[in-house]
Amino acid sequence: MSTVFGTIERIWRYPIKSVGGELLDEVAVDARGVVGDRLYAVRDAEGKFGSGKNTRRFRRMPGLLQLKSRYPGGAATEVPELLAPDGEPVPDPTSYVRHYLDRKDVEVAREGAISHFDQLPLSVLTTATLDWVRAAVPGVPVDERRFRPNLLVRTPPGTPPFVEDQWFGSTARIGGAVCIRFERSSERCAMTNEAQQDLPHSPLILRAIAQAHDMRLDALATVAQPGRVRLGDTVEMT
Repeated sequence: MSTVFGTIERIWRYPIKSVGGELLDEVAVDARGVVGDRLYAVRDAEGKFGSGKNTRRFRRMPGLLQLKSRYPGGAATEVPELLAPDGEPVPDPTSYVRHYLDRKDVEVAREGAISHFDQLPLSVLTTATLDWVRAAVPGVPVDERRFRPNLLVRTPPGTPPFVEDQWFGSTARIGGAVCIRFERSSERCAMTNEAQQDLPHSPLILRAIAQAHDMRLDALATVAQPGRVRLGDTVEMT
């Protein structure tokens, strides 16, 4: 017997990794995740991808979150547009980021043999957890963009924060076709504190998550059955 635990409130896709993304009414989902998600990245001469942190695969490049990206017409079959902080598309994304970052060794590149994902293909966050973050850092503007989920799920009143933890190892169906398996949560980094568009920098966000939930927030999933996800689709455990 299946149990409905929420509905799809927002759908996000990030055509260029670590750059602001686009809100969608519906989207195709395949084994890689949301089609076109993080398919491109800002890459340096060492092959590291622009991010909010320094790791073996990622290079911290402050300011990327002030930019946005989108696929013209919504189709991920084309090269995405890069939008400047004022919202205007730029004619040459690579030339723009070189000037913007003051680095000559970077380019906007399509995914090759090395995945652009930090971990798994799909990130799911609930409104219950998001509301908890807002309450934990009063006075700090917070919305889901801080955490870059693909799917924000509206949960019923009274749903506890971090309910996502209860889903690990379970399978859920979204709408009539898509089936996903929840695996684990994301370990958050300083990127959650970064300024982006109208959200100011604040170290309080990551500090609150660290103290309450060991730096972890969301549910990461793999895709068991592809299909389309639409706003308002029910999400039910199977």
